[in-house]
Amino acid sequence: MRHVLVVAGTRPEVVKLAPVVRELRARPRDFRVTFCSTGQHREMLDATLDAFDLRADLDLGLMQAAQHPSDLAGRLMIALGGVLSEHKPDVVVVQGDTTTVMASSIAATLHKVRVAHVEAGLRTGDITSPFPEEINRRVAGAVADIHFAPTAAARSALLSEGVCPEAIVVTGNTVIDALHWMAQRVKSTPLPEPLAGDGRLVLVTAHRRESFGEPFREMCLAMKEIADRFPDVRLVYPVHLNPSVQQPVREILSDCPRVHLVEPLDYAHFVQLMTRAYLILTDSGGIQEEAPALGKPTLVMRDKTERPEAVAAGVVRLVGSSRQKIVDEASRLLSDPAAYKGMARVVEVYGDGFASRRIAEVLADHPERTPEFLPPVL
Repeated sequence: MRHVLVVAGTRPEVVKLAPVVRELRARPRDFRVTFCSTGQHREMLDATLDAFDLRADLDLGLMQAAQHPSDLAGRLMIALGGVLSEHKPDVVVVQGDTTTVMASSIAATLHKVRVAHVEAGLRTGDITSPFPEEINRRVAGAVADIHFAPTAAARSALLSEGVCPEAIVVTGNTVIDALHWMAQRVKSTPLPEPLAGDGRLVLVTAHRRESFGEPFREMCLAMKEIADRFPDVRLVYPVHLNPSVQQPVREILSDCPRVHLVEPLDYAHFVQLMTRAYLILTDSGGIQEEAPALGKPTLVMRDKTERPEAVAAGVVRLVGSSRQKIVDEASRLLSDPAAYKGMARVVEVYGDGFASRRIAEVLADHPERTPEFLPPVL
């Protein structure tokens, strides 16, 4: 039996690791699982755990107000060093590109514990975009022993960096496992007010650090113009708690009658919104993976993406942070049925719902593993 320490610190990490934890715990003969929460994002973390009926075995509670990534990384290294010394896991499982991932990977390596990186190999090639996520995942990739790549493109990126081919397994993305599970669970649950309402729903998420300042104001002004231009459209925006997000959002959008600013949502309610959305505007990474699986046209308010597969499929489009470009592209989809239909297609480029099973079988060294994920040829 292998002792697996699964470490998560943010809402996206919990969403993408929840199906992995559930799969590992369903195999008690193979694994003893310790689920550790670093508490990097305290407010949004607990609600997400509740949505998946999960509890952390260890809660480090490291979040501090207005924390800088470098300060957090230092606290993480110290705290995780203690966890590793006390619990002595055989392998540490991390996911994605957060400060928690970077610090956990280094701490485990320094304690001579194997690192398994879920969602390995995503790259933009620019360490400033997204920042600091591109740095975090490159560091994790440099020290990981097992790389669970979500797509063939991610595998190619790892190979180009010199990662041994035998250390890479293409699994698909675990977010598709989580999405399928949650969508089924909330299928017949009505949306609460003020999320429910008439008209075409445009779902918005925006919180990227590299967009803070004038780019973020441009994005907010674009949302206001879209709401003003289309009276049958309502925008729902769950606003991140970071003050650098809250200030421009409240200043520009709080008086717009068809822009509904709401508190961050638990994953169950967020999946409900995605399934009901007509169009999605986002700078998120995970939504670029979830929206294609739901057939929701998505405009990404960034200049670069580490998830090119959906862009190549024609269901996600990069629009940057320019107010005019965002408004023009959104208006085209809201006005032209043919253009909308061309993007409103379900494509399974990021997974088939069995990524967690593949990960568990690799960690258990199962001799008859589920075949690697092969995305459709587009």
